[in-house]
Amino acid sequence: MKLYNLKNVAKVLLCGSILLGPTSCSDFLDEKDPSNLTPESFYTIPDHAEAAVAATYAGLRFYGEGAGIFSANWQLLEAVTGTATTETGQNSDLNNLYSLTYDGNTAHVNNWYNGLYRIIANANLALEKIPTIPFLAPATEAQKTKLLGEARFLRAWAYFYAVRLWGDIPLITTPQTANSTDFLPSRAPQEEVYKLIVEDLLAAEAAGLPVTETNGRATQIAAKSLLAKVYLTMAGFPLSKGATHYKLAADKALEVINYSKANPSTLNLFSTYKEVHQENLKNRVEHIFMIQYNIAVAGNPLGDYLPNFKPVTYSGPGGTGSTVPTRSFYASYETGDLRTVDQEGWFYTTYYTNGDGAKFDLGAPYVFKHFNQTANGTLGVPGTRNNNLNVPLIRYAEVLLIFAEAQNELGAPTQEAYDAYKKVHDRSKLTTPGFGTFTQSSFRDAVLRERWYEFAYEGITWFDMVRLRKVFNEKTKGFDPFVGHLNLNVGSGVALQAKHLLFPLGIQEMKNNPNLTPQNPGY
Repeated sequence: MKLYNLKNVAKVLLCGSILLGPTSCSDFLDEKDPSNLTPESFYTIPDHAEAAVAATYAGLRFYGEGAGIFSANWQLLEAVTGTATTETGQNSDLNNLYSLTYDGNTAHVNNWYNGLYRIIANANLALEKIPTIPFLAPATEAQKTKLLGEARFLRAWAYFYAVRLWGDIPLITTPQTANSTDFLPSRAPQEEVYKLIVEDLLAAEAAGLPVTETNGRATQIAAKSLLAKVYLTMAGFPLSKGATHYKLAADKALEVINYSKANPSTLNLFSTYKEVHQENLKNRVEHIFMIQYNIAVAGNPLGDYLPNFKPVTYSGPGGTGSTVPTRSFYASYETGDLRTVDQEGWFYTTYYTNGDGAKFDLGAPYVFKHFNQTANGTLGVPGTRNNNLNVPLIRYAEVLLIFAEAQNELGAPTQEAYDAYKKVHDRSKLTTPGFGTFTQSSFRDAVLRERWYEFAYEGITWFDMVRLRKVFNEKTKGFDPFVGHLNLNVGSGVALQAKHLLFPLGIQEMKNNPNLTPQNPGY
């Protein structure tokens, strides 16, 4: 028996010596590990192109990722506006945003920079690799063009946020490795960044995207709407392009409006404010572009709007209350504005115990705009506990007001501009003054005031403050110059300074890349 075993061991060793001979050894070592994917080995079939674009879309969800205790990245755009405050105060970075004392170490600032450039990196990779993939039947070249258009739309979206937050920024258009010649890029002038944004959006608009879609992907209407928004921003500060770009903004917004007029059941305002945050209506009608959320992957991230330790959901007493409306902003709405009516507009002052029980008083106004009644429950109807509500980025209401503002800046309000403004204002159930009562100046203020009230707590107000160099005054209902305006959300008020027109670059990012210097002024 022992002899038999030894003979078999010898056979194994002999086979092993043959297998490990020069030829077999070379073949074995040259074989590529199919699980070790690289950009060079992965992008080979149309499904890989789809995966590249899907990864770029997924990057949008950095918007709702955490930024320390009781805080998320989206709060960067709300705390600094003066329209929100906090009931908790445990997060020092968030407190610094409210008090306008943030710097390059503030977590939200760093998270936004990293999140936006991850989207840009994924888009750049898709744009480089997708053209090399053969699209053979049943795949088509039209499918390839569409995917490239989506990648360019998403890259434009990310750069549009980045250039408005930091001004001059690195302009990266190709995938980067440690061996790239521009691995440590310098900051490009804002003019160059906007040039790429416009080029990307025009390419996306012409890429054969569907006109509208309910799956949450980029569409022709989304590209046109974002382009109108970019042109409006370029018309204002800091580029100050003026009339040429107000005209571009008005014309592009009008294309969207005309489509709505021809297809009112597909693109329009919702008839009620509640529908804006109705889960089964996401990606439909008024919602032009949204960040997609599904509990199977990631749930809606806006829970920091929930009141602190009040039982408004199935969870009982909870919530962080780390972003809540200021009483002064809530009180500044005109009496009778449906947007302030409890559980009808953007706010609620009462709710139902544990989501579906007895009604109780909240003791203050809270943000209802993103409250998911399907998930959290409503009177007598238990919630599903699955918050699949999306985060809105562009609504049709914004396109209407972009057109109204831009058209008015070309000389005077027109009937079309007035009609666009009136359509948004009428939904509030307030009386809209007649067309003939407006001058260019009074119409401008009316449209801007409408933007403050309509888009509160949607990540839009701060960018209006920067492009206009104006801030809505909650007491006078007029507009103050940006520099010197007192935010009323932190007690006695903190004055905005010129440095606040831009955010600081992250300290760690500047250490990693010395070519980012100098830091933005004032930081």
